[in-house]
Amino acid sequence: MEEISLESDHIASTPHWNAKPGEIITFGTYPQTADGTDRSPIKWRVLKHSGKELFIVSEYILDCKRYHGKSVNMTWRDCVDITWRDCDLRKWLNDEFYHTAFNTAEKELIKTTYCTDNGESSQDTEDKIFLLSVSEIKNLSDILGNDFRRAVGTDFAKTKKPDGCNLYVYDKTNKNDYIIRNGEEFGCSWWWLRTQGNKPSRAFFIGTNFSIRSYGNNSIAGYGVRPALNINLQ
Repeated sequence: MEEISLESDHIASTPHWNAKPGEIITFGTYPQTADGTDRSPIKWRVLKHSGKELFIVSEYILDCKRYHGKSVNMTWRDCVDITWRDCDLRKWLNDEFYHTAFNTAEKELIKTTYCTDNGESSQDTEDKIFLLSVSEIKNLSDILGNDFRRAVGTDFAKTKKPDGCNLYVYDKTNKNDYIIRNGEEFGCSWWWLRTQGNKPSRAFFIGTNFSIRSYGNNSIAGYGVRPALNINLQ
């Protein structure tokens, strides 16, 4: 599939402004090599084009983070009751990631999105950068199919971090949990959704067979992050 560069200096006239759902665009930069010293263009998959905005999610898992918690000594048993509104991952997306990935001109294009379906006990939020929710995944799957749920991490995402986060990469026999690119097979990784899970200390995630799972302890250090956002086209 042809990749379309989204250059914020040429908004009105560039043909990529007509990017269709399923197409890939680039917007912003983020480390993607193992040593983290690069600033490579971020590839995004277009999920919706409303005429007024583009709804996009990163094509690759860009980083590995806990849903909540930062200590290197945390284990999956150390999860606590937390909502999307108050979790560390939401704060990281809208602060460190936002300021690292986008320059001033790009930030002006990013719409503040009103996020619902955050979980039974979680209030609605307003976010520049967010994770997809369970209802969004289901609705988008009806339109795009399930394949967009499968994702692999960048080399940077797969590098163990100082806080102990270390992205799980599938290495077993289920062929549905691999992606083939340029003839090479890559194991998929699991990635967080923002919706609170089947307990207040858990969150939904995309797991094996690109399925929606409800039991991710929010202190797990092996799941990845695929940021999502809306770009204002007006």
